[in-house]
Amino acid sequence: MNGRIRVLIAEDEPTVRDALSDLIRREGDLELVGAAADAFQAIELARVHQPDVALVDVKMPGGGAQAARGIRVLCPQTRITAVSAYDDRGSVLEMLGAGAAGYLVKGTPAGEILQAIRSSARGHGALSQEVTADVIRTLAVQLKREEFQVERRKSDVHQIRRLLDGNGISVVFQPMVDLATAGVIGLEALVRFQSKEARSPTGWFERAAALGLLEELELAAARCSLNRLKDVPGDVFLALNLSPDTATSPQFLGEIDGSPGERVVIEVTEHARVDDYDALNRSLGRLRSRGVRLAIDDAGAGFASLQHIVRLSPDFIKLDMTLTRGIDADPVRRALATALISFASEIGAAIIAEGIETEGEFQTLLGLGVPYGQGFYLGEPAPLRTEFP
Repeated sequence: MNGRIRVLIAEDEPTVRDALSDLIRREGDLELVGAAADAFQAIELARVHQPDVALVDVKMPGGGAQAARGIRVLCPQTRITAVSAYDDRGSVLEMLGAGAAGYLVKGTPAGEILQAIRSSARGHGALSQEVTADVIRTLAVQLKREEFQVERRKSDVHQIRRLLDGNGISVVFQPMVDLATAGVIGLEALVRFQSKEARSPTGWFERAAALGLLEELELAAARCSLNRLKDVPGDVFLALNLSPDTATSPQFLGEIDGSPGERVVIEVTEHARVDDYDALNRSLGRLRSRGVRLAIDDAGAGFASLQHIVRLSPDFIKLDMTLTRGIDADPVRRALATALISFASEIGAAIIAEGIETEGEFQTLLGLGVPYGQGFYLGEPAPLRTEFP
């Protein structure tokens, strides 16, 4: 930097603005290039004059943080020092996050202000004593949190990679039963993960999604399940829980190759987000051409499941357990279930009631005309066996 330090003041209080201006004018190595009363004027003056240092009031009209961000965009070389009557942690961190290199509390002695301007011009920051200790503590906590998150991410990626290599994935199967005959029509493959961190299967899939590994983990789980299809009786289908992206991926189509597609059912949950139903239907068409069928899981749990049903024309509709639980004693649940049963009949889909746990629920659903069911009353998830009712 050559010559005098060019300083911009952005302060809405006239008395403070004038005092700072006079302070700077008295110093031979400093040059006042502008004085703004709000954020927008500060940004414009910075654009025109390209100052070395900008003193920016935190609570000025338009916001000190907005002024700091605007100045940083238009004048990357300008060093920003926040000036405020407030020493609260939120204001300090907001300004530092917006690009301020220093933070001074109003009332700071003139000598310290001048020292801060010169220090800032040389590329160093400056914090008032009133805020230094608190900011350091806060930043230390944030650093520890970030370090913990980085280490946790590494650990989770390592464990998921281990699962993807085939270490720690197992599958149990829960039967879906013909309510009238008690015969097993299908088995839902439910993945279990063995790892040093206690986390539910849903939790592992959610974590894999956050790490960008969901498709890989779902494919590994599907592969383990499909490997057991040869041990499933020929008149029993295998149901796989997959997200739409995984179900329609070329990799999953490759997994299905060589398998009897008519014995595979893809379950798409109510919680699966679908942005483009037309594209999804085109992709599902390739699976359906191989005989693979589609089930909408958790029907009745929310609006999304109804959207899935209307737009995807499933072969099976699985009533969510929030509808079947206590249905024998709840006329509202019976009315909702009856409506879905009627709707399913109209579109040629079969109903599978989930979460059946009592004789009363079983008898009520059978009386309503539900053909198939699933739940602990009918059969718990268990390792695959070769004999079925």
